[in-house]
Amino acid sequence: MLIKTVDINEVQWTKLLALVKTGTEIILMEGNTLIAHLVPVPSSPSSTRLPGLHLGAIWASDDFDQPLPDEFWVAEV
Repeated sequence: MLIKTVDINEVQWTKLLALVKTGTEIILMEGNTLIAHLVPVPSSPSSTRLPGLHLGAIWASDDFDQPLPDEFWVAEV
């Protein structure tokens, strides 16, 4: 992947975004200080999500939506 460093005082956003769309990473600098790192967003997810893959791995107790006891909310000194 190509990487280009640009001073923020010389930024031409349209041109930079066109480069990012083609896969170029852009590093924005102000003098010797790194300001931002622009990278292209992948066009598709890297992996396909499978519903039900971890079925049963997470559970909630029957009383998960019940109010918490007062002792939970009151700090003991």
